[in-house]
Amino acid sequence: MNITFIGGGNMARALIGGLIARGQASNALSVVEINPDARATVAARLGVATFAAIEAAAVIHADLIVIAVKPQHVRAVARELATLLKRQVVVTIAAGIRLADLSRWLLGYRRLVRAMPNTPALIGAGIAGLYALSGVDSEGRTRAASILEAVGATLWCEREDELDAVTAVSGSGPAYVFYFLEALEQAARELGFAPADARRLAYATFSGSMRLAEQSESEPALLRAQVTSKGGTTERAISAMDEASVKAAIITAVKAAAARAREMGERFGSEP
Repeated sequence: MNITFIGGGNMARALIGGLIARGQASNALSVVEINPDARATVAARLGVATFAAIEAAAVIHADLIVIAVKPQHVRAVARELATLLKRQVVVTIAAGIRLADLSRWLLGYRRLVRAMPNTPALIGAGIAGLYALSGVDSEGRTRAASILEAVGATLWCEREDELDAVTAVSGSGPAYVFYFLEALEQAARELGFAPADARRLAYATFSGSMRLAEQSESEPALLRAQVTSKGGTTERAISAMDEASVKAAIITAVKAAAARAREMGERFGSEP
């Protein structure tokens, strides 16, 4: 399968690296990147063909095209691609760009898939939500999914608006995890630990808890209850968090992120 990436940033490089690690031939991959430094980095690290601009040579032989530029640049990219598309599946990983708008910018092209990966994809541990228009057949869906599966798990959505929730939960989710790690590390430091030891405690606690959760058949609430002895230290901590409405605040934050994803779609979609 020949794949062309429009944009050679961190996520594109992660996807390309994952594909090559899974056996994709580097000579079947190409990248269009206007920034000369980023273009040189892609060529040196990944050994794939690079182009300074969208041109027929980069597109016409591709089976699949991945739009991996910032959301504000998608419209301009689509205008350049529109006359070059034949039967390629086009995947966009730009946050907030709705397929109806992308299709309009592509002069009605319908073989489109929208995906929302997250930054753990950079180490092959991501998860991505996907949604396809009806113009994408099963083979096209399989090809699109294979790009994201190279760096983690995938979840197909039945409705495109579900991707706003995916964006809020898993797309933005790593930041929530890092925010919690910041707080746990700071608490350890304020309790007297040296910075390096505070970080070690926080990281090991989080990664170990995640491995335990993944290997257990119990839901998180039960796992939490098993750690929380009546009258003990954990119960005191959980009570303090409940009094501060920590869980409610997290839920509110995720819903706020979903609302922002919808707002971005409306704003970018208003462009003619």
